[in-house]
Amino acid sequence: MIGIDIPLWAARLRAWRRGRLWNREDLGRRLADNADENTRDRMPAGEDLTAMVRAWEAGERRPDARYAELLCRVFGAQEAELFGQDRGEPAGTTLWHHLTGVPLMPGRFTADEEERTGRAIEDPRRADRQTVAYLESVLAECDRPDRHPAELAGALSPVFGVVQGFRSDAGRTVRRALITLSSEDAEAVSRMWYEAGHLEEALRWSDRARRAAAQAEDERLVAYTLAGRAGLTGPESDPGEVVEIAVAARERPVREHAVPSPRLEAVARLREALGHAMAGEEDMCHRRLEESAEPPGEEPEERPRFGFDYSPTLHELLAAECLLDLGHPDDAIQILERELGEAGRSRETAYDLARLAHAYADAHDSERYAQAARRALDLARETGAARALRELGVTRASRYRVPVSTGVRHGW
Repeated sequence: MIGIDIPLWAARLRAWRRGRLWNREDLGRRLADNADENTRDRMPAGEDLTAMVRAWEAGERRPDARYAELLCRVFGAQEAELFGQDRGEPAGTTLWHHLTGVPLMPGRFTADEEERTGRAIEDPRRADRQTVAYLESVLAECDRPDRHPAELAGALSPVFGVVQGFRSDAGRTVRRALITLSSEDAEAVSRMWYEAGHLEEALRWSDRARRAAAQAEDERLVAYTLAGRAGLTGPESDPGEVVEIAVAARERPVREHAVPSPRLEAVARLREALGHAMAGEEDMCHRRLEESAEPPGEEPEERPRFGFDYSPTLHELLAAECLLDLGHPDDAIQILERELGEAGRSRETAYDLARLAHAYADAHDSERYAQAARRALDLARETGAARALRELGVTRASRYRVPVSTGVRHGW
């Protein structure tokens, strides 16, 4: 049986927090929000409250009656549920979530599903199709646009570790499904680290996704991971390498006699166009933009979970990015202003607003630059879009002196 060397309530507290995709700062803020005015005034603030939560989860201190009540209020639970030694949960559920770091999703799985997965964690030979389905559901639950990307990366990374632990001992019938799942998980983690502003970490996870896809002998999955890799760019990226990877992404399925994906091909051509734009190759960039503008054909069945959702809006936004890199800020502004008119409040929108600010700066429109930069900064802080903050920093360094303080949390 799985065992740990901290109190069960401490493990449960950490598992419940992670299952809600909260970091320790989130939990501290919720404690303060649920306290009455007198209690709130006596609570430590900021890092001190976060350190208190960390000490509780390590079992170094037990919350006093005041904080125990607040914790139960935040989690919507009775004190016996959180602090009892036996709350009637499936054997080992809290313990295996605590040890693996896989988020414990409240109410998402039945007691039997939790216990079966815990038993498989304890003995990987027990892993079966239901184990795969459980972990697939965790990935789907963590695909949350309302959470900061660094926090989602922290929630998804342990799933990869669990799947790696299964692979050597799991039965042949589920081994390929597990390898495929590890590739999809690694690709999602890579995308989140990229949005969180950690390019090197994103590239490492992208490599893991590609290797797993190759081990699964799924050529279309390999192509998706290559297209994802081509989209991971920064100021120091090699344009020739971006183009090479994008070409490999769209040619791989055809070369390996796999069923191609029209959406994948369209997105790969867009990535290639961006590489040409980065290199200043205007004719090749426009050629690939024209090719990718054609409506994609019908998709094959059973696309990977992280398949690209190509749309005319995506095409226009990436075309604007190309135009900006090619030194045509006025054309980029025209597209971005049109496409961002009704855009939602997302980390992608924050980045596009940052690019719009960049375009205004290149067009020497300081007033509109400042307005767009402030909008991008506010939204980037709200959504954790550190990639947008990086773009603002690059623009500021080269054009104007506008203070950009991230205010973005990176800890899990």
